[in-house]
Formats: sequence, structure tokens, C-alpha cells
Amino acid sequence: MAPKTYKVAVIGYGMSAKVFHIPLIQVTTGLELYAIVQRTPKPSDDAEKDFPGIKSYRSSEEMVQDSDIEVVVVTTVPTSHFELSKLALEHGKHVIVEKPFTPSTKEASELIAIAKKYDRLLTVYQNRRWDTDFLTLSKLLEQRTLGRVVEFETHFDRYRPEAPAPSSTWKAKFLPGGGAVYDLGTHLIDQVVVVFGIPDKITAFVGSQREHNPGEVEDSCTVLLHYKAGLLATVKAAVVSPEEKQLRYWVRGDQGSYKKFHLDPQEDHLKAGKKPGDSGFGIESKECAGNLTVVQGGQLKTQTCANIDPVTYSAFYSQFAKALAGQGEVPVKPETPRDVIRLIELARLSSKAGRTLDIREHYKDIDG
Repeated sequence: MAPKTYKVAVIGYGMSAKVFHIPLIQVTTGLELYAIVQRTPKPSDDAEKDFPGIKSYRSSEEMVQDSDIEVVVVTTVPTSHFELSKLALEHGKHVIVEKPFTPSTKEASELIAIAKKYDRLLTVYQNRRWDTDFLTLSKLLEQRTLGRVVEFETHFDRYRPEAPAPSSTWKAKFLPGGGAVYDLGTHLIDQVVVVFGIPDKITAFVGSQREHNPGEVEDSCTVLLHYKAGLLATVKAAVVSPEEKQLRYWVRGDQGSYKKFHLDPQEDHLKAGKKPGDSGFGIESKECAGNLTVVQGGQLKTQTCANIDPVTYSAFYSQFAKALAGQGEVPVKPETPRDVIRLIELARLSSKAGRTLDIREHYKDIDG
């Protein structure tokens, strides 16, 4: 008996859907790209023309009435994540929602409760957990190659001093769930929490580095996550970083350090039309490898640290397909992205107050 194939509907037809979701759905055994919700197609941007044979809907309300659809992927702006995910769950669909999960912890907790009530799967697309350099670093930490880690820096810095026009993209506007700390900080904080768990204290600086910022968007952030064991994790996303090579990771322990520049190449490969399984997909050039410094015989020795073989973002969808078939859990349990949103709320509160906050003491200030 052939394994079941689940029909998938994607809400939204922007960059997220076209680059990060549809290509991965297409290469995942057990999933079928069945429908796309696109409110206003254009002659040069029409899902029906790009994918002949799919079902096309103009509204999510109409789409969820289709009983053949079992999985809904929400790829729209963050302000709509809660309502669209809630709509799909209450109509019996399993849901994948693009990061950031929701603008607020309260909304995220409500979605988790709704998913449990209707016995549906709910997960969040935290794809940077499958960045090859992050997996390489995670392996070093698991093997305690660096010893006791005291500083962990994760960066997403760029040189983009000119702000885009607010009319050009929602990311250039001040919106709930918007700004650098929600957009890029979500990835970076998630990586820290996956490795080290929830911190004890938080100090943050959230604002704009650009001289002219017509959309009043918070385009940059620096978030310090304090742990009782003496670890300080730094999350940083900047738009005024005029460097030829942008720092990605700098991790220091009492037995060694790991330093790497450049971003994982999977996003660029997907934008270029490549898919997982294509030759060279997800493989970073040797010149972009990180450097590993270790203590040997009382001396410091530095060597190139090649990445492990790429697992690729397709692992997210493969694991989700298995979860649908009852073979394991969802790739990202929604409770962790919910906790990441909690930390983002506290980061903005810390920045506004100009002081370090105790995570548990101040959580009551944002819950409700």
C-alpha cells in the first residue's frame, strides 16, 4: 500500500512562498502542492500560470472550505499570522506558519491551545536551525571542543544604510511583528535557545541605525542574553556594517573558539532556482569555512573548520511529512518559537526601559 500524500495549500505568494516553501514542498515525499491563495494576481505574477493545474483561491476563507486540503502553510505578513493560523486550525487543517510565529506571546499560546483542542499539528518555519554552519557549530558544542563556553555571538549584519521606501515592502513599515528583532532576531534568538535554553536575564538595544528612516521601522538590534553559568550570548542584526566579510559566529570557550564569516548559501541557492538534491545545493565554498582555535599542549592552534555535509532546509518538510504520518514529532515544537517571541517582547521592553530585565520576574509585564 502506497503511503498517503497530503494536499498542501499555501497562503500568500510573495518571496517567502516562492523561495522558502513551495520549492521544498515540491521535493518532499508525502506532500503535494495542491492550492495557493493569492489575492491579487498580476500578469507577471500569477500562481496559476506558474503552477498549471493547482487550485487557486482569492481568499483564505474560501480555501479552508476545501475538504481535500489537509495542510496549510501561512507565508503572509506577521500581522496576519494569528488570524490565518487560527482560521486553518479551526477548520481542521494542520498548520505551518512562517516566522515570526505571531507578534505576541499571548497569540502564540492561544494558537498552541487551539491546535491541541482540534488535535492538529502546528509548527513554525525556523529554517535557520538547518543552516549548515549552525549545525557544524552545534556539533562542536556537543563534543565540547571549545570547553566551557563563555561567549556566544550570532550575527546577521549587512550594509544597507539607505532605507527602502515604506510603499515598497511591509518590512519598511512599523508594524506589530515587524522590525529587525522580529525578522532576523527571531532566527538568531531561536538558535541560542535551541543550544542553551531560556536565559535568565536580558539586555537589549532595539532601534534604527539609519540616518533617514521614513517608515520608522526598528531596523537593527543588539540583544544580550545572560545565563547563570556565566555565559553571555549576543544576538546582533545591523544595517550599517560596511564590511567586505560579515561576521556570522564568534564563540569562545575555555578550551577554544570558533569564528566564521558569511551566511549559509541555501537562501541564495533557492533564489537562483536551485532545489535540495541539485548538485552543489547548500554547499558553501571552502573559502567561507570558519576557523577553529583550540588549546593543545598549552599552545593555541588555529585550523580551518569545514562544514559538515548539508542537511538542508528540506529536512524541515521531510520531518513534518513524517509527523503527519505519525512517525515522530513536528520539526519545530511551537512552544520554543512562542518562548522566542516572549524574549523579543522583553528585548523591546528592556530597550525602552534602558535596563537589564530578569526574564521570569518581568514576564508578567507583557502577558496580557
